[in-house]
Amino acid sequence: MSAESVELVVFDMAGTTVADDGLVERAFRAAADRTGLIGPDGPEPLLEHVRATMGQSKITVFRHLTGGDEQRAQEANEAFETAYAELVSEGWCTPLPGAERTFAALRAADVRIALTTGFAQATQEAILDALGWRETADVALCPATAGRGRPHPDLPLTALLRTGASSVRAMVVVGDTTSDVLSGLRAGAGAVYGVRTGAHGEAELRAAGATDVLAGIGDLPAALGLPS
Repeated sequence: MSAESVELVVFDMAGTTVADDGLVERAFRAAADRTGLIGPDGPEPLLEHVRATMGQSKITVFRHLTGGDEQRAQEANEAFETAYAELVSEGWCTPLPGAERTFAALRAADVRIALTTGFAQATQEAILDALGWRETADVALCPATAGRGRPHPDLPLTALLRTGASSVRAMVVVGDTTSDVLSGLRAGAGAVYGVRTGAHGEAELRAAGATDVLAGIGDLPAALGLPS
């Protein structure tokens, strides 16, 4: 894509623009402890599934872990969101290097910005408040405000509709997981970039179909041909 053709960039949050530092796994472990999901084999089997499904809607992950027991899944999801919010309030939430510089470069080029997550809306808002990012994005979306979570295309497509971008081909999607990549591809994005700062590595991201894989979010302006 040429710099002139990009109208919208849809970013994942945790692991892409926001440092994860193991927070998601810590919150999942806390939720499993609080709701009795940990079996005789300990937490590792649960965490293996969590790692494999990073980027997906958290309630979807818990539905799998509870064997489709909706009440237990909802209780575990609420416990996860509570635990994650506690970590955010304790100051464990920081921007990844280059994130704010990248946002500024996109703004200077009149490119719209969307921030998306698989978390609940309240957790997303807590992260935005902790980072002072309320005014950073043109739109902030989670599964509850866009429809289905990743790897479905709902988050990027809703971002496109909300921001008024002219075409899916004028949209770029960026994330650290295979679910992010699949979501972008299914939405028809003009380019889908993986970043090596989160859950999944370069080989996984390329195998999922990423247009390219960047070391981090700070490399995006150059990849798009924008001054950074």
